[in-house]
Amino acid sequence: MEEDFKQRLKRKETWQRSLYMLFFIVIYSFSKLLIILVMLFQMMTILLAGKANEPLLKFGQNISTYLYQIVIFLTFNSERRPFPFSAWPNGEPGKTDPYLEE
Repeated sequence: MEEDFKQRLKRKETWQRSLYMLFFIVIYSFSKLLIILVMLFQMMTILLAGKANEPLLKFGQNISTYLYQIVIFLTFNSERRPFPFSAWPNGEPGKTDPYLEE
């Protein structure tokens, strides 16, 4: 039993994934701030122009999907690493999300 534990500690893949997870935790924190800025800018746009900014709506959806992909990776539901190690998300996650199919 103790020998199995030592072997798991020596696995390069485990430590590599840990570093990726640390990287994505930092990205996740930054992205939450970005969501707040998008929200504030969108609110100002609605107040001043009377309608939502369409490109900002699309960006907000994409950043939300990106946060979803990060959470899926961090919770070990996927081994696929999100952007910048894969394509930037475009739209909302589908029912057959590739991040859940691994």
